[in-house]
Amino acid sequence: MATPLKKSAATAPPQAEAFYAESLRLLKKSHIPFLVAGTFAVSAYTGITRPTKDLDLFCKAGDYPRILTYFQKLGYVTEIEDERWIAKVRQGRYFFDVIFNSTAAVAPITDQWFAESHKARVYGAPVQIVPPTELIWSKVFVQGRDRYDGADVAHVILKQSGNIDWKRLLSYMEQYWEVLLIHILNFRFIYPTERDCVPRWLFDELVTRLKERADLPVPKIKVCRGRLLSRSDYLVDITEWRFADILGEGENDYAKRK
Repeated sequence: MATPLKKSAATAPPQAEAFYAESLRLLKKSHIPFLVAGTFAVSAYTGITRPTKDLDLFCKAGDYPRILTYFQKLGYVTEIEDERWIAKVRQGRYFFDVIFNSTAAVAPITDQWFAESHKARVYGAPVQIVPPTELIWSKVFVQGRDRYDGADVAHVILKQSGNIDWKRLLSYMEQYWEVLLIHILNFRFIYPTERDCVPRWLFDELVTRLKERADLPVPKIKVCRGRLLSRSDYLVDITEWRFADILGEGENDYAKRK
C-alpha cells in the first residue's frame, strides 16, 4: 500500500538541517535500506510542527554496521552507543541515530517494517518513513519521567487510524497487550468522540483478556515490567526492592544510571 508523498514539518537549527539533508542524500546514494522515524515521521503523518534535536533512522540489525562503515569512509565519526539497539553517526556537534531495535530490545526492525511504502519529503529528499503501525509499536514503551510518547501514539491513531494494521499491531504486542490497552484507553479518554478510530473488535478482545487475566493466579516470581517503560524510573525496584529485572541488565548498566 502506498500513501501520497507528504512533507514533514519538523524543524531544526539551520546547521543541523544542512547536516540532516546531506546525511539523507548520502544514505539514499548508498542504497542501504532505511526508514525515517521519530519526530519527522510523526510530523508527516499528523501535520504537527515541532523542533527536534536529532534525526532517527531505522534499519535492520544486519544493515547498521554497513551504515556506520559507509559514513566512516566518508570521514564521519561513528559510535555504537548500545549494541542492543542504537548507534550514532556524528559530524561535529550534530548527529543522527541509527536504530535497529527498541530500547528494551523487544521490537527489532525486520523486513516487515519495509513491506509498506509510506513516503515523505524531509529536507527536500523523498524518503521512506516508518509505517504508522510500526511507528506506534516503536513508541508504546516510551513512558519515562523525562520522555513520554503517549501523545504521539494518540495523534497517530487519530490521523492514521485507517492506515494502521490493527491485527499486525496486536501480533507485535501479543505479550504486551496490556500496554496496548493502556494506550487505547488513553486515546478514548483524550478523544471521547473519536473512539471509533480504534476497531471495536480490538477493544473487546483486550477487555476480555483483562477480565480473564483477573481470574488467574498471581505469578510466583516478582518481576518489574516497568523497566520496559523506563529503565531509570524503575531501577529502585531492582536494586532495592528485590524485583526480578525483565531487561536482564548487568552491574555496569546499573552503575551508569545511579
